[in-house]
Amino acid sequence: MKIGIISGGEGWHVQKLAGAFRERGAEVGTYRITALTAREGRRQGLYCRNQTLDDCHALLVRTIPGGSLEQIIFRMDALHCLEKRGVYLFNPPKVVERTVDKYYTTSLLATAGLPTPPTVVTENYSEAMAAFAELGEDVVVKPLFGSLGRGMVRVTDPDTAHRVFRALDLGRYVYYLQQFVPHDNQDLRVFVLGGRVVGAMLRRGDSWKTNIALGARPQAVTLRPEEEELALEAARVLGAAYAGVDLLRSREGELYVLEVNGIPGWQGLQEVCEVDVAGEIADYVLKELAGRR
Repeated sequence: MKIGIISGGEGWHVQKLAGAFRERGAEVGTYRITALTAREGRRQGLYCRNQTLDDCHALLVRTIPGGSLEQIIFRMDALHCLEKRGVYLFNPPKVVERTVDKYYTTSLLATAGLPTPPTVVTENYSEAMAAFAELGEDVVVKPLFGSLGRGMVRVTDPDTAHRVFRALDLGRYVYYLQQFVPHDNQDLRVFVLGGRVVGAMLRRGDSWKTNIALGARPQAVTLRPEEEELALEAARVLGAAYAGVDLLRSREGELYVLEVNGIPGWQGLQEVCEVDVAGEIADYVLKELAGRR
Protein backbone atom coordinates (compact mmCIF):
# COMPACT_ATOMS: atom_id res chain seq x y z
CA MET A 1 0.00 0.00 0.00
CA LYS A 2 1.52 3.31 -1.10
CA ILE A 3 0.40 6.60 0.40
CA GLY A 4 1.46 9.93 -1.08
CA ILE A 5 1.52 13.25 0.76
CA ILE A 6 1.65 16.36 -1.41
CA SER A 7 2.47 19.71 0.16
CA GLY A 8 4.61 22.80 -0.03
CA GLY A 9 7.42 21.24 2.04
CA GLU A 10 8.39 18.81 4.79
CA GLY A 11 6.63 20.47 7.71
CA TRP A 12 5.26 19.21 11.03
CA HIS A 13 2.02 17.87 9.56
CA VAL A 14 3.76 15.97 6.76
CA GLN A 15 6.12 14.37 9.26
CA LYS A 16 3.28 13.35 11.59
CA LEU A 17 1.22 11.86 8.75
CA ALA A 18 4.18 10.02 7.22
CA GLY A 19 5.05 8.54 10.60
CA ALA A 20 1.48 7.44 11.28
CA PHE A 21 1.16 5.64 7.94
CA ARG A 22 4.56 3.98 8.25
CA GLU A 23 3.64 2.71 11.72
CA ARG A 24 0.68 1.00 10.03
CA GLY A 25 2.85 -0.70 7.42
CA ALA A 26 2.28 1.63 4.47
CA GLU A 27 4.92 2.87 2.05
CA VAL A 28 4.97 6.69 2.06
CA GLY A 29 6.07 9.11 -0.63
CA THR A 30 6.24 12.87 -0.10
CA TYR A 31 5.96 15.32 -3.00
CA ARG A 32 6.18 19.07 -3.52
CA ILE A 33 3.13 20.43 -5.30
CA THR A 34 5.30 23.16 -6.85
CA ALA A 35 7.46 20.53 -8.60
CA LEU A 36 4.80 18.68 -10.60
CA THR A 37 5.21 17.61 -14.22
CA ALA A 38 2.28 16.16 -16.15
CA ARG A 39 2.88 13.97 -19.21
CA GLU A 40 0.25 12.99 -21.76
CA GLY A 41 0.54 10.49 -24.60
CA ARG A 42 3.73 8.55 -24.03
CA ARG A 43 4.47 7.97 -20.34
CA GLN A 44 1.15 9.50 -19.33
CA GLY A 45 1.11 10.39 -15.69
CA LEU A 46 1.84 12.93 -12.99
CA TYR A 47 5.43 13.18 -11.81
CA CYS A 48 7.41 14.98 -9.14
CA ARG A 49 11.14 15.03 -9.87
CA ASN A 50 10.74 11.89 -12.02
CA GLN A 51 8.79 10.04 -9.31
CA THR A 52 5.33 9.02 -10.46
CA LEU A 53 2.30 9.82 -8.34
CA ASP A 54 0.06 7.49 -10.35
CA ASP A 55 1.19 4.45 -8.37
CA CYS A 56 -0.11 5.94 -5.11
CA HIS A 57 -3.21 4.27 -3.73
CA ALA A 58 -4.07 7.49 -1.90
CA LEU A 59 -2.76 11.03 -2.03
CA LEU A 60 -3.21 13.38 0.93
CA VAL A 61 -3.30 17.06 -0.02
CA ARG A 62 -1.60 19.08 2.72
CA THR A 63 -1.14 22.54 1.18
CA ILE A 64 -1.87 24.50 -1.97
CA PRO A 65 0.74 27.30 -1.86
CA GLY A 66 0.06 30.67 -3.40
CA GLY A 67 1.04 31.31 -7.00
CA SER A 68 -0.14 32.81 -10.25
CA LEU A 69 -3.61 32.00 -11.55
CA GLU A 70 -2.07 29.61 -14.10
CA GLN A 71 -0.01 27.83 -11.44
CA ILE A 72 -3.00 27.32 -9.14
CA ILE A 73 -5.20 26.08 -11.99
CA PHE A 74 -2.49 23.65 -13.16
CA ARG A 75 -2.05 22.21 -9.66
CA MET A 76 -5.78 21.70 -9.22
CA ASP A 77 -6.15 20.26 -12.74
CA ALA A 78 -3.35 17.80 -12.01
CA LEU A 79 -5.14 16.61 -8.86
CA HIS A 80 -8.42 16.25 -10.75
CA CYS A 81 -6.71 14.20 -13.48
CA LEU A 82 -5.00 11.97 -10.92
CA GLU A 83 -8.35 11.34 -9.25
CA LYS A 84 -9.88 10.46 -12.64
CA ARG A 85 -7.17 7.83 -13.08
CA GLY A 86 -8.20 6.10 -9.86
CA VAL A 87 -6.05 7.59 -7.08
CA TYR A 88 -7.99 8.28 -3.88
CA LEU A 89 -7.58 12.00 -3.09
CA PHE A 90 -8.01 13.17 0.50
CA ASN A 91 -9.68 15.68 0.44
CA PRO A 92 -10.93 15.45 -3.16
CA PRO A 93 -9.97 18.39 -5.41
CA LYS A 94 -13.58 19.60 -5.60
CA VAL A 95 -13.63 19.96 -1.80
CA VAL A 96 -10.32 21.83 -1.81
CA GLU A 97 -11.77 24.22 -4.41
CA ARG A 98 -14.91 24.79 -2.34
CA THR A 99 -13.03 25.49 0.87
CA VAL A 100 -10.04 27.49 -0.38
CA ASP A 101 -12.38 30.18 -1.71
CA LYS A 102 -14.10 32.06 1.12
CA TYR A 103 -16.95 33.30 -1.07
CA TYR A 104 -17.70 29.81 -2.42
CA THR A 105 -17.62 28.36 1.10
CA THR A 106 -19.85 31.09 2.55
CA SER A 107 -22.37 30.80 -0.29
CA LEU A 108 -22.66 27.02 0.01
CA LEU A 109 -23.14 27.23 3.78
CA ALA A 110 -25.74 30.03 3.52
CA THR A 111 -27.62 28.26 0.73
CA ALA A 112 -27.86 25.19 2.96
CA GLY A 113 -29.36 27.34 5.71
CA LEU A 114 -26.39 27.31 8.06
CA PRO A 115 -25.84 30.49 10.11
CA THR A 116 -23.03 32.69 8.77
CA PRO A 117 -22.36 36.37 9.51
CA PRO A 118 -23.86 38.78 6.91
CA THR A 119 -21.35 39.00 4.06
CA VAL A 120 -20.97 41.04 0.87
CA VAL A 121 -18.53 40.16 -1.93
CA THR A 122 -17.94 42.53 -4.84
CA GLU A 123 -15.32 43.83 -7.28
CA ASN A 124 -16.73 47.36 -7.20
CA TYR A 125 -15.38 50.09 -4.88
CA SER A 126 -18.73 51.94 -4.63
CA GLU A 127 -20.56 48.71 -3.83
CA ALA A 128 -17.97 47.94 -1.16
CA MET A 129 -18.45 51.35 0.46
CA ALA A 130 -22.22 50.88 0.39
CA ALA A 131 -21.83 47.42 1.92
CA PHE A 132 -19.63 48.87 4.67
CA ALA A 133 -22.51 51.17 5.67
CA GLU A 134 -25.10 48.39 5.26
CA LEU A 135 -23.14 46.11 7.59
CA GLY A 136 -23.07 48.68 10.37
CA GLU A 137 -19.67 50.28 9.68
CA ASP A 138 -17.88 47.48 11.50
CA VAL A 139 -16.61 44.81 9.14
CA VAL A 140 -13.79 42.32 8.72
CA VAL A 141 -12.20 42.55 5.28
CA LYS A 142 -10.70 39.21 4.27
CA PRO A 143 -8.67 38.03 1.29
CA LEU A 144 -10.72 35.67 -0.87
CA PHE A 145 -7.88 33.16 -0.71
CA GLY A 146 -5.81 32.85 2.43
CA SER A 147 -5.48 31.17 5.78
CA LEU A 148 -4.03 31.53 9.29
CA GLY A 149 -5.69 34.93 9.70
CA ARG A 150 -3.17 36.68 7.46
CA GLY A 151 -4.40 39.66 5.47
CA MET A 152 -7.57 40.21 7.50
CA VAL A 153 -8.32 43.71 8.74
CA ARG A 154 -11.15 45.13 10.83
CA VAL A 155 -12.52 48.43 9.50
CA THR A 156 -14.69 50.64 11.70
CA ASP A 157 -14.83 54.11 10.18
CA PRO A 158 -15.59 55.48 6.67
CA ASP A 159 -12.22 57.20 6.18
CA THR A 160 -10.30 54.01 6.89
CA ALA A 161 -12.73 52.08 4.68
CA HIS A 162 -12.03 54.49 1.83
CA ARG A 163 -8.26 54.08 2.14
CA VAL A 164 -8.36 50.28 2.52
CA PHE A 165 -10.82 49.80 -0.33
CA ARG A 166 -8.89 52.12 -2.68
CA ALA A 167 -5.72 50.14 -1.96
CA LEU A 168 -7.55 46.91 -2.75
CA ASP A 169 -8.93 48.51 -5.91
CA LEU A 170 -5.42 49.38 -7.11
CA GLY A 171 -4.38 45.77 -6.62
CA ARG A 172 -7.49 44.54 -8.48
CA TYR A 173 -8.58 42.48 -5.50
CA VAL A 174 -12.09 41.28 -4.71
CA TYR A 175 -13.76 42.88 -1.67
CA TYR A 176 -14.93 40.28 0.86
CA LEU A 177 -16.69 42.10 3.70
CA GLN A 178 -18.13 40.27 6.67
CA GLN A 179 -20.04 41.93 9.48
CA PHE A 180 -17.96 41.89 12.65
CA VAL A 181 -19.47 39.75 15.41
CA PRO A 182 -18.30 40.63 18.95
CA HIS A 183 -17.05 37.36 20.44
CA ASP A 184 -14.82 38.20 23.45
CA ASN A 185 -11.69 37.29 21.45
CA GLN A 186 -12.45 33.58 21.32
CA ASP A 187 -13.86 30.97 18.95
CA LEU A 188 -13.94 27.21 18.39
CA ARG A 189 -12.01 25.03 15.97
CA VAL A 190 -13.69 21.66 15.46
CA PHE A 191 -11.80 18.88 13.67
CA VAL A 192 -14.19 16.69 11.72
CA LEU A 193 -13.15 13.37 10.19
CA GLY A 194 -15.42 10.89 8.45
CA GLY A 195 -18.63 12.35 9.80
CA ARG A 196 -17.54 12.56 13.44
CA VAL A 197 -15.74 15.04 15.66
CA VAL A 198 -12.22 13.87 16.45
CA GLY A 199 -11.33 16.83 18.63
CA ALA A 200 -12.01 20.47 19.33
CA MET A 201 -10.36 23.43 20.97
CA LEU A 202 -11.27 26.89 22.16
CA ARG A 203 -8.92 29.52 20.73
CA ARG A 204 -8.43 32.62 22.85
CA GLY A 205 -6.56 35.63 21.47
CA ASP A 206 -5.31 38.97 22.74
CA SER A 207 -7.33 40.69 19.99
CA TRP A 208 -10.32 39.83 17.81
CA LYS A 209 -8.09 37.53 15.73
CA THR A 210 -8.11 34.04 17.21
CA ASN A 211 -5.72 32.18 14.91
CA ILE A 212 -3.10 30.02 16.64
CA ALA A 213 -0.58 31.13 14.00
CA LEU A 214 -1.05 34.72 15.21
CA GLY A 215 -0.50 33.93 18.88
CA ALA A 216 -3.91 32.78 20.12
CA ARG A 217 -3.80 30.13 22.84
CA PRO A 218 -5.54 26.74 22.49
CA GLN A 219 -7.62 25.34 25.33
CA ALA A 220 -9.34 22.00 25.69
CA VAL A 221 -13.10 22.25 25.37
CA THR A 222 -16.17 20.05 25.51
CA LEU A 223 -18.56 20.97 22.74
CA ARG A 224 -22.22 21.62 23.33
CA PRO A 225 -24.52 19.36 21.26
CA GLU A 226 -25.55 22.23 18.95
CA GLU A 227 -21.88 23.10 18.31
CA GLU A 228 -21.02 19.54 17.36
CA GLU A 229 -24.09 19.25 15.12
CA LEU A 230 -23.33 22.50 13.32
CA ALA A 231 -19.70 21.55 12.69
CA LEU A 232 -20.69 18.15 11.30
CA GLU A 233 -23.34 19.70 9.06
CA ALA A 234 -20.89 22.31 7.72
CA ALA A 235 -18.42 19.58 6.73
CA ARG A 236 -21.23 17.53 5.17
CA VAL A 237 -22.53 20.47 3.11
CA LEU A 238 -19.06 20.96 1.61
CA GLY A 239 -18.53 17.24 1.06
CA ALA A 240 -15.37 17.20 3.18
CA ALA A 241 -14.04 13.88 4.44
CA TYR A 242 -12.10 15.92 6.95
CA ALA A 243 -12.26 19.59 7.83
CA GLY A 244 -11.41 22.23 10.37
CA VAL A 245 -14.66 24.05 11.10
CA ASP A 246 -14.43 27.45 12.79
CA LEU A 247 -17.44 28.32 14.94
CA LEU A 248 -18.05 31.63 16.67
CA ARG A 249 -20.56 32.40 19.39
CA SER A 250 -21.62 36.03 19.73
CA ARG A 251 -22.03 37.80 23.05
CA GLU A 252 -25.78 37.34 22.58
CA GLY A 253 -25.31 33.56 22.29
CA GLU A 254 -25.85 33.24 18.53
CA LEU A 255 -23.72 30.53 16.91
CA TYR A 256 -22.13 31.06 13.46
CA VAL A 257 -19.96 29.12 11.05
CA LEU A 258 -17.08 31.42 10.14
CA GLU A 259 -14.99 29.22 7.86
CA VAL A 260 -14.42 25.62 6.85
CA ASN A 261 -10.84 24.62 6.10
CA GLY A 262 -10.54 21.64 3.73
CA ILE A 263 -6.80 21.28 4.42
CA PRO A 264 -6.88 21.79 8.18
CA GLY A 265 -3.90 21.91 10.46
CA TRP A 266 -4.05 20.45 13.95
CA GLN A 267 -0.75 21.30 15.63
CA GLY A 268 -2.46 23.60 18.14
CA LEU A 269 -5.29 21.13 18.64
CA GLN A 270 -2.84 18.30 19.33
CA GLU A 271 -1.44 20.28 22.28
CA VAL A 272 -4.77 20.06 24.12
CA CYS A 273 -6.26 16.89 22.63
CA GLU A 274 -5.45 13.36 23.81
CA VAL A 275 -6.41 11.81 20.47
CA ASP A 276 -3.57 11.14 18.00
CA VAL A 277 -5.03 13.12 15.08
CA ALA A 278 -2.51 11.91 12.50
CA GLY A 279 -3.20 8.34 13.59
CA GLU A 280 -6.94 8.87 13.24
CA ILE A 281 -6.43 10.21 9.71
CA ALA A 282 -4.23 7.26 8.76
CA ASP A 283 -6.77 4.76 10.12
CA TYR A 284 -9.59 6.46 8.22
CA VAL A 285 -7.74 6.59 4.89
CA LEU A 286 -6.58 2.97 5.12
CA LYS A 287 -10.12 1.86 5.95
CA GLU A 288 -11.47 3.79 2.96
CA LEU A 289 -8.89 2.16 0.70
CA ALA A 290 -9.78 -1.29 1.99
CA GLY A 291 -13.41 -0.61 1.11
CA ARG A 292 -12.48 0.35 -2.46
CA ARG A 293 -10.89 -3.02 -3.27
